[in-house]
Amino acid sequence: MQTFNARHLLHLHWLQKVAKKQVIVFSPLLIAFCAMLLVPSMLSGQSAGRGNYNYLDFQNRNYYFGITLAYNKSDYRIFRGKNFILNDSIAGIEAVKGPGFNLQIVSNLKLGENFDIRFLPGFSFAERNIEYDPTRKNRPDYNNKIESVFVELPFHVRYKSAPYHDKRLFVMGGIKYSYDIQSKSRSRQLGTYARISPTDYQAEVGVGIQMFFPYFIFSPEFKVSHGLGNMLIYKQEVRDATAIEKLMSRTFTLSLHFEG
Repeated sequence: MQTFNARHLLHLHWLQKVAKKQVIVFSPLLIAFCAMLLVPSMLSGQSAGRGNYNYLDFQNRNYYFGITLAYNKSDYRIFRGKNFILNDSIAGIEAVKGPGFNLQIVSNLKLGENFDIRFLPGFSFAERNIEYDPTRKNRPDYNNKIESVFVELPFHVRYKSAPYHDKRLFVMGGIKYSYDIQSKSRSRQLGTYARISPTDYQAEVGVGIQMFFPYFIFSPEFKVSHGLGNMLIYKQEVRDATAIEKLMSRTFTLSLHFEG
């Protein structure tokens, strides 16, 4: 017979806090996205060449290349199983963000005045942490630190505003394939309950600004990436393996593109 445990009430409170955090993170990005879509109409009455001295030098190029340096913070979005509160091993589980950095090559193809197709292959060094709170008080908390080296293949579509004084705002979106080439990635354990897949697909959306200089284009960009698939590989022989239903990657990236 199951006994009532007060700690189970905390799980509902924890889910409410996670939901609120998601709204706080994505609301500013949504506002920025909507605002930047209005920029072309706001500037449509101005001459395309007004104040755009360096921009005009890049207009005749249908494609160009560059490099990207980026800082990232990564973690997992954890979905608890429907029988989580009935398991005998885990009282709580939480994902903790870890720092990392990216190095990529930029290939940019123009599609008309306002659109670009971009391919940015490269490497991403990331760190994620999973913290377990066991049910038994005499057992210590468990911290599972996951360090990864990803080969990444992102494909993006970018929409740019009308230029003004050698600057253009833009929004971008796309999809990314990544594979963890770290030596232990294929056998990496998530405690005793599951393994983590080295392969991942992510949807990406971001905002930024292009700044045109005499010899290059400098483009700071903020981007959010979210996994599209479950990265958990269950151990069917483990009793409490389904306490966690899904584990999906999540990354916040600040990129500095240098193109020309």
